[in-house]
Amino acid sequence: MPAITPLRARVESTAPVFGMIHLPALPGAPAFNGDRTAIRERALTDARRLEAGGVDAVILENFGDAPFYPESVPAHVVAEMTTVAAAVADTVDVPLGLNVLRNDAAAALSVAAAVGADCIRVNVHVGTAATDQGILEGRAHETLRLRERLAADVAILADVHVKHATPIGETSLEHAALETVDRGRADGVIVSGPGTGEETPLDDLERVASALEDAPVLVGSGVTPDTVGDCLEAGADGVIVGTALKDGGETTNPVSQERVDAVVTAARESDSSSD
Repeated sequence: MPAITPLRARVESTAPVFGMIHLPALPGAPAFNGDRTAIRERALTDARRLEAGGVDAVILENFGDAPFYPESVPAHVVAEMTTVAAAVADTVDVPLGLNVLRNDAAAALSVAAAVGADCIRVNVHVGTAATDQGILEGRAHETLRLRERLAADVAILADVHVKHATPIGETSLEHAALETVDRGRADGVIVSGPGTGEETPLDDLERVASALEDAPVLVGSGVTPDTVGDCLEAGADGVIVGTALKDGGETTNPVSQERVDAVVTAARESDSSSD
């Protein structure tokens, strides 16, 4: 198994912006509208706008598939995600990430390996969390071994006390972050607010950044042009942005070129002022 390329070596910026592509409901999901072509075209349009706006990477996620399967998704979801991910990978030149909701790391890793993506996001990589899908348990032991079997140079970005969930047990945020990296062997961690689009507490971010010496720390929710500078100053190595990049600030809307420009510009200005 070759060494995994560090996340910092995959992106050019010292404060990378990851732009989210939230897919509409895929076939088989309750909200699917019957048009597979429209799903792919929407994803490609969003990807082009994100790249044109200067993001450093994009992450593809089956956001429209609610209610989500808690862990393993069916084969047809994997097939649709692979088809769309391959099209996105062929369309843009920035790194690509995958997140298969709610917590199917094996599917995300398999799709990423098949299309040559750079990273996956895993909501519950270690530990246990109570969610609206029920109890989710981390499967780091399986994910790491699958990555080795696939010989996939794919970084694992793992959430710490993931949003839309409550951690089970008396684990502090700092301890959870250390466990995620030291024992779960994640290549980076993500700190978020309580829900999609909700601001990440700077105190939480500072605590995790202080606890980890080498692993990159990303902000996973609530980043806007007004808050991105504060996030970077508080210790974030990069940000994942979705809702703030969409028309009208609505998560399910298409990507807005103007909003992408605003977030990326603010991130670049903040990063340059800290040099």
